Amino acid sequence: MTYVVAEPCIKCKYGDCVPVCPVDAFHEGPNFMVIDPEECIDCSLCVDECPAGAIFDESKLPEAYAHYVAINAELTKTWPLIKDKPEPLPDADQWVDTQDKFKYLEMVETA
Repeated sequence: MTYVVAEPCIKCKYGDCVPVCPVDAFHEGPNFMVIDPEECIDCSLCVDECPAGAIFDESKLPEAYAHYVAINAELTKTWPLIKDKPEPLPDADQWVDTQDKFKYLEMVETA
């Protein structure tokens, strides 16, 4: 099993989880972050650090977020690795409690 970043991270990207990761498993996209399942050592340190409650143990992932397992695995292949806490998105606090954010997921940089 691994940990998975799910929908609550979309349009927030607080990044508090990144510096506690002992194996540098996070990758960053335009408005979302993912965990590389090949790098994750299941330590769970990132879970409590996420202000959005967006990180789940794969075995306890809510059914509504099941597709995020594949999304994390796929996007780690193209998004850059990050080792330091990024700046949260400017309007993260306005989005943190929003539901049904999948439609806002940006998988590539837009010009």
